[in-house]
Amino acid sequence: MIYKKYGKRCCDIILSIVGLPFFAIVFIPTAIAIKAEDRGPVFYNAPRLGKDGKTFKMYKFRSMKVNAPDIRLEDGSTYNGEDDPRVTKIGKFIRKTSIDETPQLLNVLKGDMSFIGPRPDPPDWLERYPENVKEFLRVRPGITGFSQAYYRNSVDGNMKMQNDLYYANHYNSFFDLKIFFKTILNVIKHENTYKDTKNIVVEELNVIDK
Repeated sequence: MIYKKYGKRCCDIILSIVGLPFFAIVFIPTAIAIKAEDRGPVFYNAPRLGKDGKTFKMYKFRSMKVNAPDIRLEDGSTYNGEDDPRVTKIGKFIRKTSIDETPQLLNVLKGDMSFIGPRPDPPDWLERYPENVKEFLRVRPGITGFSQAYYRNSVDGNMKMQNDLYYANHYNSFFDLKIFFKTILNVIKHENTYKDTKNIVVEELNVIDK
């Protein structure tokens, strides 16, 4: 109970402050590379569902072309395929290395997010959540989480919701520590970086192209 009430937030503040110098080091070459490729904005401020269903702006380094279309899969989840034509050259690299997520240290410091928690969904997902699943919104969304660490992009939106609910009902300091180290391992090994959605993607892209 102490961890849930005070410890988790204290850890988030300390770790985000410690991580700010790393973010500053990464920011300069990443920003230059993004600007050099297409002169577009460095950041993409994505609206996302936060704690208690409140919307906030989640910071990311922009990995897609400017004004790229929003392509969704049949389950409503955002398309994330290895052959995604919307992704820039530098975008492919920062996604593979998860550098695109580092600006979320600022979200953690502000209190919008936690280091560990359910990955936040777009606002329109609130209508998709079954009532019992909405319970996971009582915890702050995370830079990484149970579903992200153990399944990443290998599960559909419905399974992700169930994983997020499981996390909200079972998280503790030990569970968060396991997720943290599992995430690091995934980033190093590049496991499940992209969804295997080739058959669905063709249909989605054809609709967009017409």
